[in-house]
Amino acid sequence: MPTRVRGRVLLVVLAVLAPLLLAGPPRAVAEEPAVAAQEGAIEVYQRSRPVAPGVTAEQVETLDARGWQQGNALTIDLSQGARIGYLGTGALTEPAPITEQADAAGAVAAVNGDFFDINNSGAPMGPAVADGELIKSASSDPYRAVGFDADGVGRVLEVLFEGTATLPTGPVALDRLNSPLLGKDGVQAFTSLWGGYPRSRAVQGVADVVEVMIKNGVVTSVDDQAGSGEIPADTTILLGREAGADALRALRPGDRVDVSYRPKPSDGKPVHTAVGVHELVVQDGTARPVDDRTYAGRTGIGFSRDGTKIIIVSVDSDRQTHSRGATLAELGRLLAARGAWVGVELDGGGSTTLVSRLPGEDQVQVDNTPGDGYLRPVPNGLAVLGPKGSGKPAGLWLDTAADRRTAASDSPVRGKARPDRVFARLSRTLTATPHDETYGPAKATAPIRWSATRGKVADGRFRATEPGPATITASSGEAQGTLELEVLGPVARLAATAETVNVPTADDTATFGILGYDQFGTSAPIDPADLELDYDETLYEIEPTSDGRFRVTPKQESGAGLVTARTGELTATLGISVGVEKRLLATFDDADQWTVGTARATASVSQVPDGEDGAALKLSYDFSQSTLTRNAYAIPPQRLGVAGQARSFGVSLYGHGKGEWTAFGLYDATGKFTAVYGPYVDWTGWKNVELAVPAGLPQPVTIGRIYTLETKASAQYQGEVLIDNLYVNAAPAVDVPPPAAVRAPIIQTQTAVDGRSWRFAVLSDAQFVARDPDSPLVRAARRTLREIKAAKPDFFVIAGDLVDEATEADFQLAKRILDEEIGDSVPYHYVPGNHEIMGSAITNFEKYFGAPHRTFDHEGTRFVTLNSSVGTLRGGGFDQLAMLRTALDGAAQDRSISSVVIIEHHPPRDPTPAKNSQLADRHEAALLETWLAGFQRSTGKGAAFIGGHVGTFHAALVDNVPYLINGNSGKAPATSPGAGGFTGWSLYGVDPVSRTDQARARRFPYLGGPDWLSAQFRPHVDELTLTAPATLAVGTTGTAKAELVQGSRTVPVSYPVSADWQASANLRFDPATGELTTLAAGSGTLSVTVNGTTETVTIKISG
Repeated sequence: MPTRVRGRVLLVVLAVLAPLLLAGPPRAVAEEPAVAAQEGAIEVYQRSRPVAPGVTAEQVETLDARGWQQGNALTIDLSQGARIGYLGTGALTEPAPITEQADAAGAVAAVNGDFFDINNSGAPMGPAVADGELIKSASSDPYRAVGFDADGVGRVLEVLFEGTATLPTGPVALDRLNSPLLGKDGVQAFTSLWGGYPRSRAVQGVADVVEVMIKNGVVTSVDDQAGSGEIPADTTILLGREAGADALRALRPGDRVDVSYRPKPSDGKPVHTAVGVHELVVQDGTARPVDDRTYAGRTGIGFSRDGTKIIIVSVDSDRQTHSRGATLAELGRLLAARGAWVGVELDGGGSTTLVSRLPGEDQVQVDNTPGDGYLRPVPNGLAVLGPKGSGKPAGLWLDTAADRRTAASDSPVRGKARPDRVFARLSRTLTATPHDETYGPAKATAPIRWSATRGKVADGRFRATEPGPATITASSGEAQGTLELEVLGPVARLAATAETVNVPTADDTATFGILGYDQFGTSAPIDPADLELDYDETLYEIEPTSDGRFRVTPKQESGAGLVTARTGELTATLGISVGVEKRLLATFDDADQWTVGTARATASVSQVPDGEDGAALKLSYDFSQSTLTRNAYAIPPQRLGVAGQARSFGVSLYGHGKGEWTAFGLYDATGKFTAVYGPYVDWTGWKNVELAVPAGLPQPVTIGRIYTLETKASAQYQGEVLIDNLYVNAAPAVDVPPPAAVRAPIIQTQTAVDGRSWRFAVLSDAQFVARDPDSPLVRAARRTLREIKAAKPDFFVIAGDLVDEATEADFQLAKRILDEEIGDSVPYHYVPGNHEIMGSAITNFEKYFGAPHRTFDHEGTRFVTLNSSVGTLRGGGFDQLAMLRTALDGAAQDRSISSVVIIEHHPPRDPTPAKNSQLADRHEAALLETWLAGFQRSTGKGAAFIGGHVGTFHAALVDNVPYLINGNSGKAPATSPGAGGFTGWSLYGVDPVSRTDQARARRFPYLGGPDWLSAQFRPHVDELTLTAPATLAVGTTGTAKAELVQGSRTVPVSYPVSADWQASANLRFDPATGELTTLAAGSGTLSVTVNGTTETVTIKISG
């Protein structure tokens, strides 16, 4: 399937047709633009596929200053034989999902239609014409519609209504046909197409009503109220109100009444198909100046000037996706950018539904993401009807059985799996769907034969043999199709998509997947056919799914166990539990035993009688005493929890709508604290707040704090909340062994870093305040700066949170410290973090340290520093994302640039279980990773990312690109010392990437990319100790280890601490294992150097 993932800044409207990965007969697809994005947007993703001759379906994702926008489109070229038809259920008041309507009509694609009388009759509000027959008049002005002639040529027009009921006393004008609304003094007709909904809806609240039933032109009844129920095909019902009722009241059973009506197209031309529409958004090829402020899910349709090209666009809302939706003005711009001469709005919101068939299928699939989370029943729509095919195979549509939307993935966001990758010596299950010359269903008349490069295919499974691009070809008779896959190097490790999976009840099921990584951090889902599972089969049954995952079906009401997946010598283990029990932890009858804690606020707790049921705890606070982040939290007499596996904690909370942020303070089995953040209190009254326990926290997990917080400087108020009925949802306990630690090879020794062409340093997260200028945090920052100065790098970067409260005094102190410790000796660049705006806008930072984002080049490396201070990049200004894209594109073309480094405070991924310290916009995180990997792969030049914020030193490879997190330089670390939880800074050595190495990296990306960067994590060292056996015999082994001290913290000298070890010639030492081997008799020495401090021991080796 054709896919384009890129990120070019669209400074003008772009239109690009993605090539279709389809072999066989020539594509009957019009050579029209497949993608158009609005000016200034960044196109992040685009994918297209054929639906029928002249019909192309597309999925597009863009990012601009307003946010993310995800949409779908259909482009229809009528010259290739497609037509447009009316979709309906046969009864206007019996809505159904568009998928059902489309499949019943044999449509190849469809879109929802008119706005309708939702939550009432369900009837559409505008006119409706099917096969030239008027089904319904417009219910009110405007009468705007989209109409199509018998050849499918489309236009925007008004479809007016003309109707007459000829009574014995004379003609009476009809105002409406099959409408849920009838105006004052009006008369309307109902036919069998209305359905069974009560006709009283049209005259709701009106007393003066007459309804007349007419069968075969003869009155059968006259009533003074509107009726209900199905209307026979030979029957017409007239309904009048006020003066209209008076006109009908004289009728008697047996009277002859002739009813006639017709549509009146405003342009006088015949209408074969029509549905009502709403706002006109494109006129004369230009988007109209309509509402540009209200975002919603949108559906629009437009036409070329001659009406032979039809463009249908849908935009997803933020109710189920990250997409912001679209304004009406944006909808117009999207349609105009795709070539619409005229365009209008169809029903949107939860009604927005765009469907199309895959090649070879006889049913449609939903292309967009419905805003309701499910398909909303709608009364009508427009069907795209393809030309009738022969049913004989003309091509094969190839795909992976694993679905990119659901397969195992390492992406920061769901739905972006990479089943198009496969590891050497492993396999990928494929599908081959025959289709005829119209892309319609066909039955293979000959066996499917397979061929492939870089592997073999047997029984529909491609087994890869060597890394590189692979082309798979399938043929059946004359029909043929191809698929491109990427073969990675051998799989180096496995991971499950979740550490634990819970099946809530024995009647439910759950799924999981297994992901593989090569040695350079490039990932791909592992095909179930390549895995063996080991688990307790009395607890549950686990079977592979058709889309490349595993499904768990419980056999018991409750229980838990481990599941181990194995391929070759590699394994991944996850825990699966069945059953969840809700356990009440506190009813606050003991609220007087709770205590209170605060930061930059005053607060109190007390017991009150008016809880949700019985007593409650009142948490009162004054958030008007500071402009910095303030919080207040209630503390129980002891931490609360249960022995099982806590899945979530919840509480009833009575709010007053002041906008406080909520959070729970959790403690894992090791005693480590983790904050889990919840909703803002935008409600008044009681509401349940339930927050999930982050995956990966060592169980059991308990709750020890219930928070309200205020981060906005301008929000100054006193408030209170009531808290009641604290509970936990717990599953049976299961202990999952931790996976082996992954060591990033980029963390190297001082010798390796110093051996590069040039060096730079990074520090972050000192977080000092001006009101305490001689604090331990200030002393730690000064110490770090002195150590950096002594190392003599070319320059250094402050990666955020140097200060804590962002006051002007804070920045004055920061400037003074930098002047005193560094002066002009080492250039530096300052990148803002969240604490650079903690108590003010970014203006204080800018006053003392300049622009919050920038680019600069040094010795062939382009540096891009970004402002993530609000937790997202777009929050720091969309212009910096455009700057980044431009910088990458420029670096790709500039022969003098051989590498790129991005530095910002928030990393794309937080390696700790809570995940609280990563970019808040996970789609931005995925975008950064995609851009860096794409840059390195397409150019062969180096790419790297450096951040801070997490409170730990960490390094990882993602798609061959190193991602480094600088730990704290002053503030206390957030992780254990052995897991990077120490204070210090980092030093980097850089080499230029030669043209030869660039070419090699482009040609052989699976070999790991260019070797251009080394990193050294340098902890502060107060004291360094080295222990080893005093004596050893020749040929024996012993163990040596080193530790360093930082105040009261002891840190093992092992990964990720960078250390230089040196052993005498008669000794061999392995720093990874600590194993010391004697080689010859005599006196031997072993020394270790960490951040400039060296310790040496002497070992006597006996013969």
